[in-house]
Amino acid sequence: MANTDEKAKGAVPAADANLPYALRTYSPEALTEALRKMMLIRKFEEGAEDSYMRGLIHGTMHLSIGQEASAVGSSMSLTDEDKITSNHRGHGHCVAKGADLGRMFAEFFGKETGYCRGRGGSMHIADVAKGNLGANGIVGGGLPIAVGAALAAKRLGTGAVTVCFFGDGANNEGAFHEALNMAAVWKLPVIFVCENNKYGMSTSVERSTAVKHISERAAAYSMPGVTVDGNDFSAVAEAVDAAVARARAGEGPSLVENVTYRWRGHSKSDRNRYRTKEEIAEWMDRDPIKRMAAMLVDHGILNQEGIEALEASVAQQIADAIAFAAASPSPKASEATRFVYTEETAA
Repeated sequence: MANTDEKAKGAVPAADANLPYALRTYSPEALTEALRKMMLIRKFEEGAEDSYMRGLIHGTMHLSIGQEASAVGSSMSLTDEDKITSNHRGHGHCVAKGADLGRMFAEFFGKETGYCRGRGGSMHIADVAKGNLGANGIVGGGLPIAVGAALAAKRLGTGAVTVCFFGDGANNEGAFHEALNMAAVWKLPVIFVCENNKYGMSTSVERSTAVKHISERAAAYSMPGVTVDGNDFSAVAEAVDAAVARARAGEGPSLVENVTYRWRGHSKSDRNRYRTKEEIAEWMDRDPIKRMAAMLVDHGILNQEGIEALEASVAQQIADAIAFAAASPSPKASEATRFVYTEETAA
C-alpha cells in the first residue's frame, strides 16, 4: 500500500490522543489513497462477480466484499520489498499491495496477459515484483511460505517483513501452529494476520475454535496477540503497524486478528443457508468503506464531492481493466504446458 515515506510527521497534532491513530500517523494524501484502494477492492470484486454471472469467468471465486479495511489497513506500512502471502479470498490483498487490475482481470479471464498467463485463475495470482508471493487454495497454505520468506529476509539481512493473511478456518490447521512456533523460535520478521470473517465455509468460528479470540493462541508461542475491529481501518493499521515495527526491530513475530465479515457466500456455489439475512444486514451496516469515508469527511480531509470523484475514477479504472482483459489473447492449446515451471530449459 503506502510506502512508509508517506507517513506525515505532524500532519495533525500527535499529542491529540482523541484522534484516531490513522489521522495521527498518515498524511491526508496517504489516507485518501487508502480509501481509493478500499473502493478499488470493492469495485473489483463486484466487477468480477458481474463478469462471472455473464459467463466471462469460469470455475469459481471467493469474494472479499466487506473485508476491505483489513487488506488495506494491514498494508499501510509495507513497501515493495516487504512480502505478503495470501489465501483463497485474496483479491483484496493483491490490490492493496499494488497489483495491476488489468492483469488481475486477465488472469480471471484465462488470458495470456494475466499475472500467471491465464494458468492460475482467481486463487493463484502472484506479483513478485510488488512482494506478493501469491495466493493458494490450500487452507493455511500460505503460513509456512510466509515463515520461509521471513527466514530468508532475516538470513540475508534485507530488513523486509512478511505479512501472512489467512482466515479463521486456518487457525485449526497444523500448519498454523507449526508456523507460529517456528517463527517464534527463530524470532522471524513475520506478522500473522487472521481475517476472522466468522465462518470457515459454513462452519462458524464459535463451533470450531475453543478459544474466544484467535489472538489468544499467540500466548502459546510467546508472541504478542491482539484482536481488533477488522472493519475499522484505523484500528487495523494501528495493530499491524505496531507488529511491523516490532518485526523490523528484530523482536520477532506477532499475531493480529481482524474481526470482519464477508457479505457474500464462501464461494459462488454457496447457498448461504447457514446464516440469516438479519445477520448479513447487521454487518453490512458496518461497511468499512463508509466508515473510512465518514472519518475523512468528519476531519476535513475530503468532502462529499471528493468522495464522488474518487468513486467515479475507480469505476472508470475497473471498466478499463475489464476491457483490457476482454481484448487480450487467449492461450494457445498447443502451449498449455508452458510456464508450468519458473523458466524453460534448453533442449
